[in-house]
Amino acid sequence: MNTPQPPTNTRIVQLREGILKKNDLLARELRADFHAKGIFVVNIVSSPGSGKTELLKETLRLLIARTPYHIAALVGDLATDNDAQRLAASGARVKQITTGTMCHLEAEMIRTSLENWDTGDLDVLFIENVGNLVCPSSYDLGENIRVVALSVTEGEDKPLKYPTIFNSADVAVITKIDIAQAVEFDRETAVRNIREIRPTISVFEVSAKSAQGMDTWLDFLIQSIEAFRDKNAHEAMHRSHEEHESTFA
Repeated sequence: MNTPQPPTNTRIVQLREGILKKNDLLARELRADFHAKGIFVVNIVSSPGSGKTELLKETLRLLIARTPYHIAALVGDLATDNDAQRLAASGARVKQITTGTMCHLEAEMIRTSLENWDTGDLDVLFIENVGNLVCPSSYDLGENIRVVALSVTEGEDKPLKYPTIFNSADVAVITKIDIAQAVEFDRETAVRNIREIRPTISVFEVSAKSAQGMDTWLDFLIQSIEAFRDKNAHEAMHRSHEEHESTFA
């Protein structure tokens, strides 16, 4: 006697694969466009309440004060433009993306948001993703680096509970480090758990409130942006040289 098997959700799986494939293609186009325009893109992901918006606000403010970069930010939230208003206080150009029921940003949302926005002089674009440690891990937004933020109030085992988002990130930022002792945060265990998931990830410990660790974080960002700009300039020079040689060949 054959044992009945539970039905497989083949259509749902195929639909999801199709959505991700479309997103990846759009993200590839976005990345190429950002690269051609010389725009360095940072995608910041975290759970709600991690201090992501405050970290970004201080990051924007300090970068604007210390560098000649033209900087903007896209902010994703299910509802309200509260975070966009907070970020605008930094002096950066800010645009809200209201996702409704969507728990993450997708490449199509980024492309649509940029269509009527003048990015001609833009050097750096920050994307603050919707507060969620699950869905955003699957959606490439054409970024240069993905940053995952983890606050000291969330628990040291968060990377082990949500391995995909940490494994897909290039950088981990431990936020609210100024209250680490008060909440009995075990820094060594947290860093060990992060590196168990992604051994090569860069880890920064910061407090947007007290400024602890912010200089080191800013130095990393500036170095990353400058490396990107140098590479772009080198590639442009190489293309110009090739075009010059082909003209006189």
